[in-house]
Amino acid sequence: MLRVGIGYDAHRLVEGRKLVLGGVEIPYSKGLLGHSDADVLLHSICDAILGALSLGDIGELFPDTDERFKGISSLLLLKEVNSTLKSRGYKVLNVDSVVVAQKPKLKPYREQMVKNISSVLDILPSQVSVKFTTTESMGFEGKEEGISAQAVVLIGEVEKW
Repeated sequence: MLRVGIGYDAHRLVEGRKLVLGGVEIPYSKGLLGHSDADVLLHSICDAILGALSLGDIGELFPDTDERFKGISSLLLLKEVNSTLKSRGYKVLNVDSVVVAQKPKLKPYREQMVKNISSVLDILPSQVSVKFTTTESMGFEGKEEGISAQAVVLIGEVEKW
């Protein structure tokens, strides 16, 4: 059986935080505010996987009221979500994602993001798409108040593939 999930996440940009996207620390004057490292790209992928499994969202699995997740790398959260996926007899077949940010320019970091995501999900880099766009200075992303990400994930039963 094939299943599809969609994920979305957004966090506010603030001074005094590191900017981490796709598990890559990106040099920038601001970072994303959140309980974990606030990696919106990985959070949206987690939500897409959990949605495909009908298991709710990342906040249910890793609540911001739990100190164990304070400052945690979202690569570890994605690894845990992937373990849950595998334990239910599925694997990720494809990830398609987009990060919406006016600044900074993210293209130089795409290859490492794809490597990080594919490594954690135990799939080929060719099964992971990471894209970037701006909003031409419209909305909270365009005004550089925050960054958002969306992801769609296709999963399939392991014995079928």
